[in-house]
Amino acid sequence: MDGITYIRLSKIERGEIFARANELRALAGGLGIEPEDLLVDVDDPAFDIAAWAEPLHGAAPADVEAERGAVLLAAALRARRGGDPALTIAVLEQDYGIAPVVLSRIENALKPLDRWNEDVRAALRRLFGAADDAALLAQVEALHAGGALDPVLPLVANPEIRLAKSRARIAALREELAAPASAPATSVPDTPVARIEVPATIDAETALVRLLPVFGTPLPDGLIARTPTGGVVEAPRNAGPRAYGLRLGRPTLGAGLPGRATLIVDPDRYPATGGLAVIREDGALRVLSVTADRHGRMLGYSQNPDLEVAIDTLDPSAVGAVLAAVFE
Repeated sequence: MDGITYIRLSKIERGEIFARANELRALAGGLGIEPEDLLVDVDDPAFDIAAWAEPLHGAAPADVEAERGAVLLAAALRARRGGDPALTIAVLEQDYGIAPVVLSRIENALKPLDRWNEDVRAALRRLFGAADDAALLAQVEALHAGGALDPVLPLVANPEIRLAKSRARIAALREELAAPASAPATSVPDTPVARIEVPATIDAETALVRLLPVFGTPLPDGLIARTPTGGVVEAPRNAGPRAYGLRLGRPTLGAGLPGRATLIVDPDRYPATGGLAVIREDGALRVLSVTADRHGRMLGYSQNPDLEVAIDTLDPSAVGAVLAAVFE
């Protein structure tokens, strides 16, 4: 399929990632259907996610006890990290050998303990101070019995959370597909270009001012909703066609970047170490400062709230670079 690598196509077919709008157009063209026909309505009473997933995973009955153990282990790991601010993603990788992508899979109950390799199981045993796998599982069960996992259990493998993310992404894709293929994504409206009056001695074409729409409404937990503010901001000369302005609303990165600042974000440019990044999260946006660990892996940080994000593990289409900041 032109424009889609085999690995990415395989992940799309298995439901591991969302296709982008241009990928849906390419797939639909190859199948001779409309791109919108590839999207499902997860709220349609006739839609059965189990029936949808059966061709991918087979109809074999699930091992309920094993899946329960995976969920409890995921909750225990989340609780362990939440109770120790020093236990960051970087520390888990550096000191325990748990890569960020593996950490994410464990915390989302991808598979039970006995299906992880020995290196991962050994790291988990050391993290929890367990002598063997049986002792680790017994410890997890004890945490659950004592109520220690209750605050985080709703976050693990929660179908409502996943459906909410699916709804938001499907709605965004429908919106993008409704626009001409050559137009910018409709979540970033066409950016107006205003011509200013200049002396005849100046080349008028070099004096074009491009105005970008500004979005941004503060949400809980440091997130920003991509809602139009009605304002505009001048684009830097290196801004791409889908660049936009993002008003912070809150000083999530500290006093050096106040809430009244507006960032110029280019979703088609990948961030660099030492700069700022904007990532998509739960249908909203989050601003992060970017650094790298000693292995060269890119990490993003927020101060309010105190977060660390492994940027390298995110879908590149969900990560954009900040080109500039405008302070009011």
